[in-house]
Amino acid sequence: MLVGITYNLVAVMDIYICSKTFMYKFICFLFLSVVITSCNSDVDTGEFVVGADYLALNNNVIQIDTVTVALSTVKLDSLVTSSQSRILVGAYNDPIFGKIKSDSYFQLYGTNYSLYNDNTDTESTNYVFDSIRMVMKLDKYYYGDTTKTYTFNIHKVTEQIKTSLEDNTFHNDSKLSYQSASLGSISFKPKPLSTDSVSVVLSDDFGNELFQKIKKNEIANSDEFVEYLKGFVVTADSDNSSAVLGFDLSSELRLYYSKYLSSSETSYILNFGIYDTSKQFNAVTTDRAGTVIEDLPIATSKLVSTKTANQSFIQSGSGVSCRIDFPNIKQLKFAFDKGAIVDAQLSIKPVNGTFSSKYPLPESLLVYVADDLNRVKGLLTNAAGEPIYALLNQSADEFNESTAYTLSIGSFLQSEMIKASDARYSLILASPNVSKTVDRLVLADQNASSNNLKMKIYYISY
Repeated sequence: MLVGITYNLVAVMDIYICSKTFMYKFICFLFLSVVITSCNSDVDTGEFVVGADYLALNNNVIQIDTVTVALSTVKLDSLVTSSQSRILVGAYNDPIFGKIKSDSYFQLYGTNYSLYNDNTDTESTNYVFDSIRMVMKLDKYYYGDTTKTYTFNIHKVTEQIKTSLEDNTFHNDSKLSYQSASLGSISFKPKPLSTDSVSVVLSDDFGNELFQKIKKNEIANSDEFVEYLKGFVVTADSDNSSAVLGFDLSSELRLYYSKYLSSSETSYILNFGIYDTSKQFNAVTTDRAGTVIEDLPIATSKLVSTKTANQSFIQSGSGVSCRIDFPNIKQLKFAFDKGAIVDAQLSIKPVNGTFSSKYPLPESLLVYVADDLNRVKGLLTNAAGEPIYALLNQSADEFNESTAYTLSIGSFLQSEMIKASDARYSLILASPNVSKTVDRLVLADQNASSNNLKMKIYYISY
């Protein structure tokens, strides 16, 4: 049976002490778990180690389920979007987050800069330009409404694709100048899960100029090619797009040519590909005017959930993330002379009506540890140094009450509780593909009217 006792500890705490029969079973289960997962009988709970000596029958395991958990929304500093192996292009107007748009820049190279030659000295003079196309290969990522027409344009970049940053990276807020006139555009209804490619016919003037330079040996190597064609940017048409699509880096520029007045229908091709992933990046822009997170502050501050209808927000690509704070966790250590947190389970639920087949939920979330200024210190990890994810449980039920992200944070809370300094760390939730998608999510806080956040702490006193 459960015997209820009350402690005047933090704000409100419902505390339950298990009977000795239940305690014996719990301790046996906990001990067996330790044997299975570790070479010794110690449980690592941060700076404090709970060993077998503490697992005595006269110790009390207390379940605490009313410790304050505070949610807020933050905007992480710019995200690295180069070397992500995805061309991310599109735009849509999200009913909750506002407008989002992604353009993609990349540099091209060839493996060959000469026309086909069958050892005839005059062979190259008989070739003529046919056409030039950018072949974009879908990688099956999409977000938004793909039942509507989708339009994008291709432009020539007018400056070298070169970063000024010491780590040689480009970020989601990076931009380069490019020609306003499009080399080519295409409008279509996407089938993002197909293996089809999207072939964009480019300007004949551009194609013939490139062909002539190669034919005359004015472009004979990669340096000369990049000097002429510094790169492309693929831009979404915001007025004629309702989704964001992912394209593979195997996408390529194809220049078609053939023999002049030849009876043969043979067409020759020069291919130019994206071979340096560090020279490809996605530029993501947003317009949150009129949304509940319109006043999202600078990267070092936060927008508390009490000002956003008891909700917190996550959006990949833009850096919008959910921050979790435990403002009173230090006071827990004053409840008993000796004790430790041996486990803590956090269950955080998406807000009903904010997800659908059009806006699916991520299957997991990355968990970062950050300071009060949202400076990320690293990933939340287990004792083996492996990342701990918040995992989605999406069991079918009428009101989505079972749909939740669950996360084990006992070691983190133990470390925070016994920390000598007043400095506090928070947790930040983000999509695992934060730099290469535009997935989004709305989470309910502890005081939400439905599907609210819950946390259970298991505390041993001895």
